Amino acid sequence: MTKISNLHTRPLPQSLKWIERYDEVRMRTLALTATLTSEDQMVQSMPEASPVKWHLAHTTWFFETFVLAPHVRDYVPVDPKFGFLFNSYYKRLGNHPARAIRGTFSRPTLDQVLDYRAQVDRCVRQLLDRETSAEILRLLELGLNHEQQHQELIVTDIKHGFWTNPLRPNYQPRQIRAIESRTAPLTWHAFDEGIHEAGHDARGFAFDNELPRHSIYLKPFCLASRLVTNDEYSAFIADGGYTRPELWLSDGWDLVAGGGWMAPLYWEQAEDGWTQFTCRGTLPLNPNEPVCHVSFYEADAFARWAGARLATEFEWEVAARSAGPASGGSNLLENETYHPRPVTAPAGLQQIFGDTWEWTSSPYAAYPGYCPPGGLEGEYNGKFMCNQMVLRGGSCATPASHIRESYRNFFPPQTRWQFSGIRLAHDGARS
Repeated sequence: MTKISNLHTRPLPQSLKWIERYDEVRMRTLALTATLTSEDQMVQSMPEASPVKWHLAHTTWFFETFVLAPHVRDYVPVDPKFGFLFNSYYKRLGNHPARAIRGTFSRPTLDQVLDYRAQVDRCVRQLLDRETSAEILRLLELGLNHEQQHQELIVTDIKHGFWTNPLRPNYQPRQIRAIESRTAPLTWHAFDEGIHEAGHDARGFAFDNELPRHSIYLKPFCLASRLVTNDEYSAFIADGGYTRPELWLSDGWDLVAGGGWMAPLYWEQAEDGWTQFTCRGTLPLNPNEPVCHVSFYEADAFARWAGARLATEFEWEVAARSAGPASGGSNLLENETYHPRPVTAPAGLQQIFGDTWEWTSSPYAAYPGYCPPGGLEGEYNGKFMCNQMVLRGGSCATPASHIRESYRNFFPPQTRWQFSGIRLAHDGARS
């Protein structure tokens, strides 16, 4: 194991805070794996997903590569092979295995990966026990936010993996809330025409793709008070939504026709109605819950069928600021439901944060004046600004401290395995 006793510096008063924060995030990740066997943690059900074991190793590699190696004199990696094996897509570090074969990595074993985490954790704590520069703390915070992204991916990837298993096992044994008697009626919240500020306000952490803050002009628009429900989406299906090409973008229709899509991912038709696969197994579809696991194409087609549209990411951001920050009432990772929940009380904009990510009509592109960071960080976000759509708001698998109004998630428009849902928008005022 690498020793870092060659650092001769004085303790920082804030070091304990950072150690506690580091331990909190790292332990949360391990807690998400508590119900999984070593076999479960090797599953890779599709090229877009990754095995849980790989997530555990890759997030550790990130701290070793970004924090320890550049800032600890004569640092010796825990295992030189891990720099190749657990590099995701950082081309400046050289080659790496194809994403689609991560499920073949039977070695290192899970125990070896956990030992790797423990060794890197000890080195990071030793580093933080000494004087740390603003640059080290900045990179540490980037690493913690990076790990929180992978916490969400652990939930979504293992859910998809268990769904592909004919036994349809449970990821989490706890009960999902019982079906509510009714859903709060959908209302419209109007926003005036004007010039607004978009992007992060420089208070606290942000990823580079949230910057720079800039002015935008918006015409009058209105946003639905809540997410679209399963019941509302079922009406779209019953009205032939998946058989009507006039509702679909061209690429979306090709996916529907070629892939046999007839409902959201994880929905299945049973004799007595629809069922839905969840992190707690297969359950009857709750009509009052937000529809989830739909692609951008499905969200766009539903909005067109409903006589509405999807919001732009800037409309969503302006509306979210009016709703205030994510609160304890939001359904996020810490709730440990890993499933969207119904809204029963009509009170302002609901479900802005948590429950499901909300597809917007905005392509993922750079803000005016955006400049990727130098070095390895320049490969974190900027090079993906092509062929992706922006989602906003977080989901039931997003950590509460990770989400904010300016946060920009992005996925290809055909993506369905994430907790992605629909909020409608409309031009001008609508009652």
